[in-house]
Amino acid sequence: MKPVVSITNRFPEIALEKLKSRCQLQTNQTDMPPSSETLSQLAEGSDALVTFLSDKIDSDIIDKGKNLKLIANYGAGFNNIDVNHSASKNIWVTNTPGVLHETTADLTWAMLLGTARRIVPSERFTRDNKFKGWKSDLFLGTDVYGKTLGVVGCGEIGRAVARRALGFNMRVLYHQRNPLPSATERSLRAEYVGLDQLLRESDFITLHVPLTEETRYLIGEKEFGIMKNSAYLIHTARGKVVDDKALLTALKSGQIAGAALDVYEDEPALTEGMTELENLMLLPHIGSASVETRNKMALLVVDNVLDALDNKKPRSLVPGWTRGESVTEA
Repeated sequence: MKPVVSITNRFPEIALEKLKSRCQLQTNQTDMPPSSETLSQLAEGSDALVTFLSDKIDSDIIDKGKNLKLIANYGAGFNNIDVNHSASKNIWVTNTPGVLHETTADLTWAMLLGTARRIVPSERFTRDNKFKGWKSDLFLGTDVYGKTLGVVGCGEIGRAVARRALGFNMRVLYHQRNPLPSATERSLRAEYVGLDQLLRESDFITLHVPLTEETRYLIGEKEFGIMKNSAYLIHTARGKVVDDKALLTALKSGQIAGAALDVYEDEPALTEGMTELENLMLLPHIGSASVETRNKMALLVVDNVLDALDNKKPRSLVPGWTRGESVTEA
């Protein structure tokens, strides 16, 4: 009898085809995420469970997985899964690192440039047939070339963002727990600084940290008070890294010039008042949303599933799992 693999949401056909010969598939090819009750049922009847960031896999659901070998998250994040409880039950947990950083860096730059040059409101203005000719003060934005970029979290995505800044002749500051190797700093022309200095001196601040206890609400009222009035915040990390209410206040008061968000504190819900602001770009969590990258992510998920079904350690276990430590997203 073939092992059962359950997939909780839409999944690329190229990956489904690779699984079909090895597994009995249970798929949800709709736009409706499964309820907690359905997730419990899937866990109970599956050898491997392919999950999405919208699926909250808590200890109760994990306890239902008597035959469950693997929870494979289709994404780089994994804070939707109780990883420590999974480890206690000897259930592997995997994610999809190393395949989406360039795509997310591309989107980060689209957000940075779009916010600086007010692309969304000016496009809407033109689409609404309000454009009646060139004006010297029509949708004035700010230059990007030669400005200072602050990268908070210089992992794969942060470094990819910083590399793109070289073409814009930007000064690059970065902050994280530990500095990069000096050779990497030189290649990026990046300077390691404290967070307050980065916030104080940067014209554009982009966030690429994991969600941990240290980074939860890393950017809030105090941090917005440090930033330049002309600064822009770009956020493609994890929603709860930013205090969205404090951001709203900073944007309304002119404490900062603008922001662009791809993730939200209470995603998918937006903080009340966000949609009214023209200096705030709002995107629906599309950081890795290119056909090529989503296919690569799905194929990595399949590789992890097949590893687990063959009783081999999956190739992209979440950090810390094999050491039996308390695990937080990285």
